[in-house]
Amino acid sequence: MVTYELKEGNKNVYIGKTKNPERREQEHRAEGKFFTKLEVTSYRMTKEEARQKEQRDLQRYRVTHDGKNPKYNKDSDG
Repeated sequence: MVTYELKEGNKNVYIGKTKNPERREQEHRAEGKFFTKLEVTSYRMTKEEARQKEQRDLQRYRVTHDGKNPKYNKDSDG
């Protein structure tokens, strides 16, 4: 698995993890999410490592954004 961010310009609108970034990008677009690019933010890792990194990335985002998640993240687990 890898972790990734959906970006609208330089702004993060989603933080997640996936086995297949290309497929996941298509799924997000089909769901109606607007973003300009999907950026992979890690190397390949285990599912548990990816889950932990995703949680750390979300926490880091919330610290700098008044406790709020990126636009398309529904909860604190991604």
